[in-house]
Amino acid sequence: MKFIVTKELGKLSRWLRIAGFDTLYFTKDNLGTLIITALRDQRTIVTRKRGKIDDLEKNTVVISSENLKEQLAELFTKLSLVVDKKAMFSRCTLCNEVLQEAKKDKLRDFLPPYVYMHQDYFMQCPGCKKIYWRGSHWGNIKEALSQQLEASSKNNKA
Repeated sequence: MKFIVTKELGKLSRWLRIAGFDTLYFTKDNLGTLIITALRDQRTIVTRKRGKIDDLEKNTVVISSENLKEQLAELFTKLSLVVDKKAMFSRCTLCNEVLQEAKKDKLRDFLPPYVYMHQDYFMQCPGCKKIYWRGSHWGNIKEALSQQLEASSKNNKA
């Protein structure tokens, strides 16, 4: 499933990317462009603003919560989303590009010395060139997302 997330849900768009979902972060105020992009790319609109997109109600999810964890749970429950654990951490959290494996020796000048010494596996965004590795944050994020998925999975069964 592909998403286009409106500007008031920036953190949610980042977490959807971490979960492996193709997610555009739409920061403009142009409703027409939002709708055209969603229809052209077959994306589900995720927003907190009701009323402006009523014509696309079946292609829109309106999130009511202001809390990120609740937003994730609400979206996953409403759409009965399932995350492919192999897809997690496969997209750039900044620009949504699919990450590519990167050779450690080619990244030496771009990494902190400690990271270069202690990490062996790296991914890099072909678009913005951001470099990713499995530091302590990776495990923390994976655990938080797994807990969220379990909670929404229970809600889907109820």
